[in-house]
Amino acid sequence: MQKKRVHPKDKVELHGRNKHRKRYNFKLLCESCLELIPFVKLNDYNDESIDFFNAEAVKMLNTALLKHFYGIKYWSIPQNYLCPPIPGRADYVHYVADLLGSSFNNEIPKGDKIKCLDIGVGANCVYPIIGNSEYGWSFVGADIDSLAIESAAKIVELNPTLKGDVELRVQQNSKNIFNGIIREKERFDATLCNPPFHASAADAQSGALRKLKNLKQKNVKNASLNFGGQNNELWCEGGEERFVTDMIFQSKQFATSCLWFTTLISKQSNLNGVYKALKSVGAADVKTIPMGQGNKISRLVAWTFLTSAQQKMWTELDCKCIPEKEQN
Repeated sequence: MQKKRVHPKDKVELHGRNKHRKRYNFKLLCESCLELIPFVKLNDYNDESIDFFNAEAVKMLNTALLKHFYGIKYWSIPQNYLCPPIPGRADYVHYVADLLGSSFNNEIPKGDKIKCLDIGVGANCVYPIIGNSEYGWSFVGADIDSLAIESAAKIVELNPTLKGDVELRVQQNSKNIFNGIIREKERFDATLCNPPFHASAADAQSGALRKLKNLKQKNVKNASLNFGGQNNELWCEGGEERFVTDMIFQSKQFATSCLWFTTLISKQSNLNGVYKALKSVGAADVKTIPMGQGNKISRLVAWTFLTSAQQKMWTELDCKCIPEKEQN
């Protein structure tokens, strides 16, 4: 056994309001989720941890985190569906909160009158869980996968805190992103999206092999993704850049339906194409917010078609609907 590591006090790369800036306290997590106990072992550095190459262990860690920090009573996903890293997903939600705050007179708006659209909600329903728990926001979660929607719907149904605040919708046309989901006269304060990263199944497999090789410091012939993921969750034709540019062009049709459109961008090299598309559609304002989780650097790109005056009118209308106690 190697000498015990000295760990930094906080994960300073995470957002200041992120509840996961401290190291995982496995004692407390196991108290919140007894099913996690069998997966917790001492690692080579004499620290309590789990085997992050074990998909079931990762899934149970997520369950414990959602129970302990976000008051979730039930959470599960079908086998081989994406099991997202909770700290990174929480970061995205907190940065969206800051973004909305920039439009709401530097006050983060809270309460279920603030409505968000999660594009690709997946079977895990994580963004609605965190956004509702932290800020009381309501959500519409959209996905092209009906099984994913069924799984997310079960999570909502079995968690009283989510019922009435999270609605799930199936996207019937895989080429559409907003059309068929956003209804006439419906307003969203923000959209969130974690787009497919890879351009093909082979590309996804190759990326998984590289990741495992780097982590294990040896060659790996077969990759089993510890975070899982269906094809539509991991790749699409043209990869991340194509998906996001399609989203940008389609968002123009719903320019007055949403205050801020946002998406994650994992690849720095995709930003030029994204900015070109945003200029082409005439976005009134574009923001790029850097994010970091461990050794991974990512960023949130946000755009709006509303001028400053239009944003002010939008937020004033929202504020009239938010009870005063929820605004503070």
